[in-house]
Amino acid sequence: MTAHSALLIVITSLPTLEQAQTIARKLVENRLAACVQIQQGVKSIYRWDGKICEENEVLLSAKTSRALWEEIQVFIQNNHPYDLPEIMAFTPVEYEQQYGQWVEAELMSK
Repeated sequence: MTAHSALLIVITSLPTLEQAQTIARKLVENRLAACVQIQQGVKSIYRWDGKICEENEVLLSAKTSRALWEEIQVFIQNNHPYDLPEIMAFTPVEYEQQYGQWVEAELMSK
């Protein structure tokens, strides 16, 4: 992958497995992500509207490129059930070259 299209891992959390699967499928279908992993059993504790909340959530982790950050962020925001969804991205320092090439190829086949 080139520096501009460096691998990016975008995460968000959702209230149900079904909602996570719907967003994950759309991300892959729209070639905003090459792969999306879904992990159930996440426990979130946070403060919202002045009270401490505790929820079971599903974590979604999308493999994409830095070049698609704005587009994937807007897509998640527009399709997420929360008023203020967690949408964070990380660029791995290192990743296996063939995997990076596969991600790039999947994203460029629009």
